[in-house]
Amino acid sequence: MDILYLLIPFSVVLVLLIVAVFGWAVHSGQLDGFEHEAERILLDEDQGT
Repeated sequence: MDILYLLIPFSVVLVLLIVAVFGWAVHSGQLDGFEHEAERILLDEDQGT
């Protein structure tokens, strides 16, 4: 039972850290441009980018 006093705060900190990293990735543009990369394989190579 005493381990819960340690594990619950650690899990809350871990979730907050994951949310912070995800927020940073969204804000800095790391997740932009997925549509272009998905359509790039459909383009001819001679058209370029």
